[in-house]
Amino acid sequence: MPNIKKQIKRAALNERQGSINSAARKEVRTAIKHVETLVSTGTKDDAVLALRAAISLCDKAAQQGIYSKEKMNHAKARLEHLVAGMN
Repeated sequence: MPNIKKQIKRAALNERQGSINSAARKEVRTAIKHVETLVSTGTKDDAVLALRAAISLCDKAAQQGIYSKEKMNHAKARLEHLVAGMN
């Protein structure tokens, strides 16, 4: 437990920011899984709409530094490939 006032403030800030980051990570993972589910069920129109939303969330997460740009580019490319391969 920190004793210095500045350390106490920093610990509280780290805890708040950690919860914000984990919520954003959860939102991105959920969007990615939603696209994968729609691809497996075979509804292309819905999958394309969900893909757009997932790409937007991925870009925002990469811009905010929650995930690295490379990881999000890889995830977006994989999802685009899945949707493009649908009948």
